Amino acid sequence: MVEQRWSLERAQQWQVATGWSFGCNFSPSTAGNQLELWQPETFDPVTIDRELGWAAQLGMNTVRVYLHDLLFSADPDGFLARIDEVLSIADGHGIKMMPVLFDGVWHPFPKLGAQPEPKPRLHNSMWVQSPGNVILSDESRWSELQPYVETVVSRYGNDPRVLIWDLFNEPDQVDATSIKAGTRKHKAAAATRLVAQVFAWARGVQPMQPLTVGVWEYADDKYTAANPLNELALAESDVISFHCYEPKAYLQAVIAALAAHDRPLLCTEWLARTAGSTVDLIEVFHAHGVGALNWGLVDGRTQTRFPWRSWTEPVADDEPWFHELLHADGTPYDQNEAALLRKVSARSKHA
Repeated sequence: MVEQRWSLERAQQWQVATGWSFGCNFSPSTAGNQLELWQPETFDPVTIDRELGWAAQLGMNTVRVYLHDLLFSADPDGFLARIDEVLSIADGHGIKMMPVLFDGVWHPFPKLGAQPEPKPRLHNSMWVQSPGNVILSDESRWSELQPYVETVVSRYGNDPRVLIWDLFNEPDQVDATSIKAGTRKHKAAAATRLVAQVFAWARGVQPMQPLTVGVWEYADDKYTAANPLNELALAESDVISFHCYEPKAYLQAVIAALAAHDRPLLCTEWLARTAGSTVDLIEVFHAHGVGALNWGLVDGRTQTRFPWRSWTEPVADDEPWFHELLHADGTPYDQNEAALLRKVSARSKHA
């Protein structure tokens, strides 16, 4: 029997059972990318425990955490053991995980081993794609990814510490390979086909948690899917996830458009202060019952307190923070922001 997308009723029941999801995209401050997070030489459970404790103090109950196919290929048992450890740490703080299996953003040629040091004041200078361009661009090799998907989803498919599966982050995002080719078209086409395959692999395992791939681009006049990949994500996701780094009016329009699908909504990336996506928008998410996972927690090696434009022009050390909520010692970037997050989270718990 071929497993099908969840019914509307099942998806809505899931939302009632899980409540409001509030949290962040989490990488410990000592890890500059997915490989540094999970490789044994740089895996840092002490920092992970400390920083997830700070997340819990802000009222967070969910973290979105990136995995990587190369880690599974190189050492599946060790990789899974470290996932087990992070799940246990998070659970100890009352936090569930949203694992991200693949990612189409930033460096397209990932390599295991020691990672390059962050480039000063450069946003996410170390982050790597999964799968890398070598596999993504060669459809004959996609089957190499199937054991990774099926093993990981099967192992945690009945684990209550996992909230939901994010199968692929921004699969068709522009990168150096598509810029060199003069178009993003080929990457987008390949990514769309691969996303369909990953949905099939993951659904075949029959996890108890929902599957999703986030919408991240919009047609400005309609706030709906602007391309075949987003259309696929909306058609296949059990729970609709999306990114929105825009100010209040735009965010409200996106929520209204996606709410027409009658499925639970989860914004898996937001908060870009100088672009108008500010912490006070947590009130908008809560008012609409939309889960909210901002980008970043503690300022560290990802350097995402610096803006996206740091890739195209120099920025100063005292640039207003773009992402992130806490300094490395756990003190908030802005005490008023932290107070608001705690207030809204407490309101949700007592609703």
